[in-house]
Amino acid sequence: QVQLVESGGGLVQPGGSLRLSCVASGFTVDYYAIAWFRQAPGKGREGVSVISNSDGSTYYSDSAKGRFTISRDNVKNTVYLQMNSLKPDDTAVYYCATEPRSGSRWYDPRIWNRWGQGTQVTVSS
Repeated sequence: QVQLVESGGGLVQPGGSLRLSCVASGFTVDYYAIAWFRQAPGKGREGVSVISNSDGSTYYSDSAKGRFTISRDNVKNTVYLQMNSLKPDDTAVYYCATEPRSGSRWYDPRIWNRWGQGTQVTVSS
């Protein structure tokens, strides 16, 4: 059965860093594309980054570009999101997702069929 489990969230000061992990089971992380989303209180779910299953290419939201890095470790069957220069606006629950429908925009949460339970990231002084 395809499952995703996120970890690595916590409280960090503005300008700090965190590395989130998404551990996959039931499939290898190079079999499907895997995306990171986030959801702040009272807001919709926002696409942050995605890594493709085919060639490992990566894409980022405008907010994440230049600060966040998505990567894949096939041995540990884990996808990471390295988050640097964190801002208070980055505060949200972060989710990883997989099994997308093909031919769709990755940042649309409706195309992703499998989700983890999320990990809380809080950026505050």
